[in-house]
Amino acid sequence: MTHLPARFLTNRNLIRLTSFSSILRRTRLNPLILASSSSLSHTVKTPVLCSAVGVSSRKSLFLGFRANHTMASQSNQPQSVHDFTVKDAKGNDVDLSIYKGKVLLIVNVASQCGLTNSNYTELTKLYEKYKDQGLEILAFPCNQFGSQEPGNNDQILEFACTRFKAEYPIFDKVEVNGSNAAPLYKYLKSAKGGLFGDSIKWNFSKFLVDKEGRVVDRYAPTTSPLSIEKDIKKLLEKA
Repeated sequence: MTHLPARFLTNRNLIRLTSFSSILRRTRLNPLILASSSSLSHTVKTPVLCSAVGVSSRKSLFLGFRANHTMASQSNQPQSVHDFTVKDAKGNDVDLSIYKGKVLLIVNVASQCGLTNSNYTELTKLYEKYKDQGLEILAFPCNQFGSQEPGNNDQILEFACTRFKAEYPIFDKVEVNGSNAAPLYKYLKSAKGGLFGDSIKWNFSKFLVDKEGRVVDRYAPTTSPLSIEKDIKKLLEKA
């Protein structure tokens, strides 16, 4: 019979756990054998050992789960502007997929800004010239910059349609920055960041969107609508 060290008591029903690790080091006994012995008074938990095949299978299953989870997450993410539904100025839902096949110019507008007259005037000219070729201008009033869009939706509609003959759609007033930013604007900013960060800098920032709903360019508030006419024409001419 093998004689164990003195600290390993001869009473086989008792094991001093405080000296257990020392026993293993000195006697080099297989811990699995010791742990499986029904004579131990304490249950010793040991790691579950997997075969290479078992590990591989479990790893593949885990990776497969992660891949499927990632694909599911991505499938829930908007892939284009056409995936959004917004409110018009009357509070009605508008599914932006109705604009598939159209080139879009999306603008956050304001009625009391120093850029109001020039931008609204040029937006109207652009729309009149290219609406029959497939251009749509989507105007989103926003009061986040100098509180320069204080009116309600009816007042904004009357201002844009009466004073500037705007025939393109005016939507519900939104926020374009911050935690309450409209989901559409969160998407626009993530798709095309600005020169000094993603946030919208002022009234009349502009996003140009192609026929598939992809954001292809972004323009500063001070960029005049007519100066991007060539970019609009290029997208309109694409099949």
